[in-house]
Amino acid sequence: MSAEAADRVAAVTGSRPGTPLQVSWFEFLLDGGLLETHLQKASPDPAPVQLIVQFLEQASKPSVNEQNQVQPPADNRRNRTLKLLALKVAAHMKWDLDSLERGLTIPVVNMLLNELLCVSKVPAGVKHVELDLSTLPPTTAMAVIIYNRWAIRTIVLSSFPEKQNKPGPHQMNMLSVVQQEKELMENILAVLKEQAADSVSVLDAALRLKKDFYVHTLRTLDLLGSDAAAANGETESSTAGLRISADELHCQVHYDLGAIFFQRGCTDQPAYQKARDHFRMTKELLKKLDQAVHVHLDEKRLAGYWNACKALTGDCDPADTHTTRYDQIHSLIRNQDYQAVVEAFIRDNAARSLPTHFRRSVLRELLYRAQQGEPGLDSLCRQLCVCNAVRDALDGEVLSVGFQQLLLKPGKRIVDFLLEVSSRSLDRDRPSARRNAAAFLRTLCENLEDRVLVLTVTSHPLFLELLRDDDRKVLMEQTRKKGGVNLSAKPLPSFYDIPASASVNIGQLEQQLIRALDPRRIRQILIELHGLAERPFWRVNGKWEVPPDYIGTVLAIKDGLTRDLVYILMAKALHCISIKDFGPARQLFAACLELVTEFSPKLRQVMLNETLLLDVRAHEAADGSRERPPPDLVSRVRGYLEMRIHDVPLRQVIGEECVAFMLNWRENDYLTLQVPPSLVMNNPYIKLGQLLASTCKELPGPKESRRTAKELWEVVVQICSVSVQHKRSSDGRLGLIKQRESSLGILQRSKFITFTKKLREPLVLTTLISLFVRLHSIVRDDIVNEVTAEHLSIWPSSLPNIQAVDVEAVAVTVKELVSYALTLNPNNQAWLVTQADIYFVTNQYSAALSFYLQAGAVCSDFFTKPVPPDVYTDQVLKRMIKCCSMMNCHTQVAVLCQFLREVDYMTAFKALQEQNSHDAMDSFYDYIWDVTILEYLTHIHHKRGETEKRQIAVKAIGQTELNSSNPEEVLQLAAQKRKKRFLQAMAKLYF
Repeated sequence: MSAEAADRVAAVTGSRPGTPLQVSWFEFLLDGGLLETHLQKASPDPAPVQLIVQFLEQASKPSVNEQNQVQPPADNRRNRTLKLLALKVAAHMKWDLDSLERGLTIPVVNMLLNELLCVSKVPAGVKHVELDLSTLPPTTAMAVIIYNRWAIRTIVLSSFPEKQNKPGPHQMNMLSVVQQEKELMENILAVLKEQAADSVSVLDAALRLKKDFYVHTLRTLDLLGSDAAAANGETESSTAGLRISADELHCQVHYDLGAIFFQRGCTDQPAYQKARDHFRMTKELLKKLDQAVHVHLDEKRLAGYWNACKALTGDCDPADTHTTRYDQIHSLIRNQDYQAVVEAFIRDNAARSLPTHFRRSVLRELLYRAQQGEPGLDSLCRQLCVCNAVRDALDGEVLSVGFQQLLLKPGKRIVDFLLEVSSRSLDRDRPSARRNAAAFLRTLCENLEDRVLVLTVTSHPLFLELLRDDDRKVLMEQTRKKGGVNLSAKPLPSFYDIPASASVNIGQLEQQLIRALDPRRIRQILIELHGLAERPFWRVNGKWEVPPDYIGTVLAIKDGLTRDLVYILMAKALHCISIKDFGPARQLFAACLELVTEFSPKLRQVMLNETLLLDVRAHEAADGSRERPPPDLVSRVRGYLEMRIHDVPLRQVIGEECVAFMLNWRENDYLTLQVPPSLVMNNPYIKLGQLLASTCKELPGPKESRRTAKELWEVVVQICSVSVQHKRSSDGRLGLIKQRESSLGILQRSKFITFTKKLREPLVLTTLISLFVRLHSIVRDDIVNEVTAEHLSIWPSSLPNIQAVDVEAVAVTVKELVSYALTLNPNNQAWLVTQADIYFVTNQYSAALSFYLQAGAVCSDFFTKPVPPDVYTDQVLKRMIKCCSMMNCHTQVAVLCQFLREVDYMTAFKALQEQNSHDAMDSFYDYIWDVTILEYLTHIHHKRGETEKRQIAVKAIGQTELNSSNPEEVLQLAAQKRKKRFLQAMAKLYF
């Protein structure tokens, strides 16, 4: 035991001899077997999730060099061991994502699973969706599956509403820390949501694999840290690790995919069909599995998902014996068989099979439809309200607000219906039900003002059965004393409009507030709520968010009703913009603008700025709108960029959108000459836009543009620099994340990528692609395998501190940037060649060859014209030759060798000597026009005794147009004809 540990033991033993000693993280480094022993304890202290946080925290602590500069954590044996220990703890937990998500913050799980990908040798810089899981080692494939399962689970969990915690006095100084933690989580969620489609594709691919899966265990992770694993490759064998059957994994994956599709269903109705199919498979696999050891899911939640999907998709057959009561009710509502719904509710009052929350949700749904103007529902809603009230009364529950309101002015039909339902619902063998029914009838009579209706109740057989004659007399006397005065003289528009009374259910009003989009309706609901309780109703929904830049100004409004109204209108408008529902957003902002104009010039300008952002996004999102924006919109964007009102809070995203807007519409002169310097200094997007505009403006003269290009280069290099940050969550837990962006950059790399994906102007995108291609070539330092692009000469050719640049981030960024550019213009031959080069240098030869062929096709009308020599340079042709060679398509290699300025006979002859060729071999001989190559083919086939192939080669060489005595023009024409046919044949193979 170390001296420090011994001192700690002595100190604890002397003061509290009965307290068990907590093991410190460093002791697991000193004793290799301690971790397994510790985890086997019944209640280990520290708990497994605490150990994961401690190990990752220590492994990612930054170091300080002699110049007192913070450096990223060293890649040494200590830190590698600590990361491995964290993974071992997760392996002990059998990679149970439920447990990891409950005990760890999103940033910590993110770092843990990224370490799993790293040790599992998942190829860096390659998107998971591009990997073929069937060819990966089992533990590597499982690491990819685990990460993508967590990604979509996190997206689903983040969509659940959360009640905002009101900070107490002792927490006020932690608001900035909480905000920083929130920003970290939002950054991760933004990346996960952006890659959600890829994660779904990866998991779909996992479902197509029918073999068993293997995940890392303590033993396989031990082998990864030893030399023995490298010697025998045991960790990559087909049976290394914990075996998880295909059915178990598929069951879990189907459940996770069902959840993400269900979450998408609110904006994409067909997604509910997919969710239903996945949940059906989950249920079938659960039945098939005798012991689902490695399946961790909430079966009650699964049942809820299943019932919801069937209701939403209409997949209910009333004749099906497996159809639940929920399904039957929803089926009746869809078929508008409303009387059958009422009968089902009455029968259920006696059977008690439907939970009360479901019955209430059905009533709420029908009330909402009635509010939307659907005819014929008022009477149904009254009847269902009565049915629910009788059920509540028989169960001894408090009667609902809706029923109490109904009793303010009932008609004889309602009273008769209530008595009928009560008679049919009562279980006379249950004494408690009889007592509750008697109390209900007594309460009913006390609340009725009309003596005729009281007489109707007291003379009913059920009343006579449950209450004595004396009770009847007392109730009639009470009614007589009231004098028949109707206390509810004020008419109500309809029974489901809740009056502002002390007995109203505030929760129902809050639900209406959450659903409402009409500004007048929102204002009306808030007035009613403030008449019932004085509290901040902007906290009702945790998903209502006003940008941090505005929150102080909005919450400073003194009047509570106005504050709530401004906050909610703005939050709802911003949400509508985020889902591209611009019509309601414009109405909400207009109402908010009208409201704040009366008392706050500052908030008035805020609303004008947000309306500008709305109009910019609406114009950019318009389908097929490639026309220039109206002059008024351009003028407003300029006005925003020139605005010098110091007291108005400004959101950087508005400057970002405005800058992207100006770049997309080629307003380079304006950005370079007229933007105020103060905005350039304070808003990184404006600075970035100005540098891009200046560089693009000077691009026709490379020498003149190098000064601006160098400044843009330096800004981007800083964005791609490396550093590490640590954060602590509000509850004291360490929220640890390997934050690789440098604090020196004007933007975080994720925000920079988001900004670039708002650009559409080809010259701007070409400039950015060119910059990143140059940066990629420098940090990779591989002269042979460089990526090409336009305008490379304007950028610096070296970096003073190349170690500070994140190589992987640069590789991922250039790939994403080129892929995005090609979604805008898939026919840009320069971008296609760059994309092909990227695939080529990452050894993805089939994809590279496909893009090289696409580049040639778009500039030659699908090879009907010669490909320009500046597109198919010798370098491009040699790379195409290597692609074919690496795929064992050796005859294609020989044909392509003819395309070079000087035919490469050595490579062609070597390729033709290969007998294991994966292409069509002799079917390509018709595309060879070089007589020397054809003569060599004839020779080798004769030598091998391949008579038929020799005859094909002889036939090809005997064509008159290849006769060497022909004029040069004839030979060139023959060559061009064969080039065209060969490239068209290749395109059919690889497109």
